[in-house]
Amino acid sequence: MIDFDQSTGIFHLHNDHVSYVLQVVRERYLLHRYWGRPLKKFRDSSPLQSIDRAFSPQPAAYPNERTFSLDVVQQEYPSYGHGDYRLPAYEVRLGNGTTVTELFYDGYKITKGKPKFAGLPAVYAQESEAETLHIYLLDSQGKLAVELLYTLMADSALLTRSARLTNCDSEALDLTNAASFALDFADHDFDRLSLYGGHAAERSLERVPLMRGVQETGSRRGASSHQQSPFLALARRDAGETSGEVYGFSLIWSGEASFTTEVEQFGTTRVIGGINPFEFKWHLAPRENFQTPEAMLVYSDKGLNGMSQVFHQTVREHIVRGRHQHELRPILVNNWEATYFDFDEEKIDSLAQSAADLGLELLVLDDGWFGKRNDDNSSLGDWFVNTDKLKQGLKGVAASAHKRGLKFGLWFEPEMISEDSELFRAHPDWILHVPDYENSFGRHQLVLDLSRAEVCDYIVKAVGDVLESAEIDYVKWDFNRHLTEAFSGALSSEHQGETKTRFVLGLYDVLERLTVKFPHILWESCSGGGGRFDAGMLYYMPQTWTSDNTDAVCRLSIQSGTSLVFPPLTMGAHVSVVPNHQVGRVTSLQTRTLCAFGGDFGYELDITRMSEAEKEQVKQHVALYKKLRPTLQLGKFYRLLTPFTGTKNETAWQFVSQDGREVIVLYFKTLAEPATPIRTLQLTALDADAEYELTDYLPAQRTSMDFGGEKALDQVGQVFYGDELMYNGLGVEKIDTDFAGYMWVFAKK
Repeated sequence: MIDFDQSTGIFHLHNDHVSYVLQVVRERYLLHRYWGRPLKKFRDSSPLQSIDRAFSPQPAAYPNERTFSLDVVQQEYPSYGHGDYRLPAYEVRLGNGTTVTELFYDGYKITKGKPKFAGLPAVYAQESEAETLHIYLLDSQGKLAVELLYTLMADSALLTRSARLTNCDSEALDLTNAASFALDFADHDFDRLSLYGGHAAERSLERVPLMRGVQETGSRRGASSHQQSPFLALARRDAGETSGEVYGFSLIWSGEASFTTEVEQFGTTRVIGGINPFEFKWHLAPRENFQTPEAMLVYSDKGLNGMSQVFHQTVREHIVRGRHQHELRPILVNNWEATYFDFDEEKIDSLAQSAADLGLELLVLDDGWFGKRNDDNSSLGDWFVNTDKLKQGLKGVAASAHKRGLKFGLWFEPEMISEDSELFRAHPDWILHVPDYENSFGRHQLVLDLSRAEVCDYIVKAVGDVLESAEIDYVKWDFNRHLTEAFSGALSSEHQGETKTRFVLGLYDVLERLTVKFPHILWESCSGGGGRFDAGMLYYMPQTWTSDNTDAVCRLSIQSGTSLVFPPLTMGAHVSVVPNHQVGRVTSLQTRTLCAFGGDFGYELDITRMSEAEKEQVKQHVALYKKLRPTLQLGKFYRLLTPFTGTKNETAWQFVSQDGREVIVLYFKTLAEPATPIRTLQLTALDADAEYELTDYLPAQRTSMDFGGEKALDQVGQVFYGDELMYNGLGVEKIDTDFAGYMWVFAKK
């Protein structure tokens, strides 16, 4: 619900979960007043104080009022140049070269539901599910107009924000910064949480005290990146997984992003998030506008888990679209780590037969099926079948899978091009390339210029033709290098600063056209694993390959970090061979399996070469997963222990079905330790007054082959009240082996 008090200029956005308050002061300045626990009514119990601050100038309208300065008030979308020396939310360069503008309040509108943004992914909602506040700001000289959009979901602590900037001048202007949101806090008593990493080591949680000055989390790689996820949280110092205040921010954008915090001289905090302003420039002709990507803002008074619950529910219900949104995802086997480029029809046929025998449901043919692709040196862009490998084409391998009751999937990397390709020889001008300079290469490949309409049209047709040529049920869409030489031959010099942004907009156009045309296909995004794991991609593709690193121990960190924003349903998670191909570690099949249960489950190894004992174990795992899949994929997810806190040696996840009837607990201990205390896991989100029966229990696997070992603490069949499981906890059997994985399953009586 959104209320406006004309007499005080106060806007109050509120529901049962959160309140957000902003105020128009002196009929021109839009200030931030409150964001936190829901309030019945905001009556300004802590009014603005007028204090004379040295070296904080007064606006021109109040030259003798030394107690009022934009340098010290909390603002909603601040500018620069009129006395506020903190970082601004936007920057422009006008036709005469000046960068100074001045935005004043110019009205508002409240609408039901949520507006859509042409060409951009965003949260979607029905009229009954949300209300939107439109705040209009206008430059005092009429040169720039800004519409701020605030959408509050009816039954959630989620608020979305974005901005639309319009050139109202008679001359063109350049936007050199256009944040999706800015927000000022009255203090800086926070820890700053971000997700950092690299290829095969994505989304580790870093928690540091908020420091005076400027701190930034951002990507300058043309994509949301493995290195810095488009996410930031500010947590009170005492906030943990289940208690304390947390303010979370996530951008619905797949390109370069930036989250900046600034603690200034008086101890206040400014947070700004949006497209990274580094090298960004958008040329606006008169009357043209620029819509920023949307940001999701979440308040939680129940710690990080409370924040994650809001993000998860939003992603499941208001980001992911299409027929696969609530469908159970199939158990797959991908041939990449099984064969790499070395395969033929006979090998893929044998994989299909083994997959069917083991109870798997989807066979995915990865890189190497097209052009003359026998290594990563050639053929990207040539999306036609390599008939030397596949004599009967894609129809043959698809039919081989389907006749065995499997679905069939295919790998693409459509945004890339190889120099050794028919496409490059025909269209060398289609790449991102700076005139007079040599090209940089990544993985022997170059990047197509998706700011060009003809390139986007080619991708849509080439991929579409393949998808129409055979019965294909799944697509893995990869992106294996970041942008360099980001210059477009199709744009004039004044528009070159738009290239990387237009690349992402071109990608969104391609994805919208293809996913609408082929709605039956389950699409999975990938970027060398998790290099583009963001809400923007999930708007088009309901799941993402979480990381190229398939080692179970590494995945505990990667999947735990990813879960801060994204639910397990969005995470591809596979069992791979040991020694692991990325780190060489040897872990039990059970531990690898239970870790992969924490996402969209599958296999990434040569299942035809497994021993009979291993195959029997896989059959048991597959049958167990199918039984538990509704809760693991569609249930609510909670982190009980993470490798980022405490001993850093333990991880525990809890899944609760949407109706609360089933509870699954997974526990992992990385390294065995001597003389350790007995671990008890305090469960969460149970009905304290209800009884829960332990229906299944897997202790850690003691050897490489046993299926759960001896069940020393086997209490299957026993019944416990929810309060005991939450407050007294669940005892974990001590075992002296590295890389241990356990599972408990409870049924609510």
